[in-house]
Amino acid sequence: MEANRTSEDAGREARAVGPTPVYHGGDLAQARARHPQAPTPWIDLSTGINPCPYPLPPLPPQAWTRLPEAAEVAALERVAAEAFDVHDPALIAATPGTQALIQMLPRLLAGPRVAILGFTYQEHARVWREAGREVAIVDDLAACAAADVAVVVNPNNPDGRLVPAGDLAALALRMQEHGGRLIVDEAFVDVLEGEVALAPRLPLGRAVVLRSFGKTWGLAGLRLGFAIGDADFAEALRRAFGPWAVSGPAIAVAKAALADRDWLATERRRLAAAASRLDALLLAAGLAVIGGTPLYRLAVGDHAATLLDRLGAAGIHVRRFPHDSRLLRFGLPGTACEWDRLAAALAPTAE
Repeated sequence: MEANRTSEDAGREARAVGPTPVYHGGDLAQARARHPQAPTPWIDLSTGINPCPYPLPPLPPQAWTRLPEAAEVAALERVAAEAFDVHDPALIAATPGTQALIQMLPRLLAGPRVAILGFTYQEHARVWREAGREVAIVDDLAACAAADVAVVVNPNNPDGRLVPAGDLAALALRMQEHGGRLIVDEAFVDVLEGEVALAPRLPLGRAVVLRSFGKTWGLAGLRLGFAIGDADFAEALRRAFGPWAVSGPAIAVAKAALADRDWLATERRRLAAAASRLDALLLAAGLAVIGGTPLYRLAVGDHAATLLDRLGAAGIHVRRFPHDSRLLRFGLPGTACEWDRLAAALAPTAE
């Protein structure tokens, strides 16, 4: 039955037929090309970015006119450390986006064997393969232990799989015994309640945690991310990116946003309610929701390809998976009009 199908099944099938091209959400130009007659404005639900961004604070003119000083970056890292419950700001390095950070890691970390847990964000495998490493996509956390570098996206993209922080901590310590390093991509963890993150336990073994700013706070265009590890690794990362890696506007906005705990608490409740609302629409459309986070939902159905075409014709872009046409990932609409358009496009049509 479709309801029993999981994205792990899809990932195993993808590996069985060999590597697939790297694809992402956000490719709106391709959607427009496929549906040139679609109504505008397009609704882009193909990403996992919060559609209701943090309200931009007033920015001082020098944020635009001066290069940021090291003290300003350090101040941002102190705010980020407090926001992520990291006890020492020396463990955290601000970077120009998580994607840039992912691409930097092979330059800093040695070892030929890389294990990546499950079907996940494909840029991780791409950057390590292009660096000449031997990459294995594994289905079990224990299979990561013998690798020189292991990557776990937690919660996972696209299915929201969540590995307990205690299990990740045990893996990090086990890998440390042979000089291995665990990388945990926590890009979507900030929208979750409870003690699910590994970052507050660091430093731990040789573990590194990646955190995104743009997704939860809805400001992906600022290009800001963070790496958390031991102090030596954080310093090596700062040197690798060099001076002025993070822009003045990004520093000013993120300092305000990360310190606003009330906004985050309210946003977590709002996103959880929005995800439940989206689930109801997807179920009514005949899809089975098989995973996700409050920022996106992964759904499966035999008619998903037909539904994808119908959504495109209605000017609504969702995440498809070329290796399996039965899978679709939906981000959250942001406005009442967008919710109405999505509901209309998903509504069953008369036979």
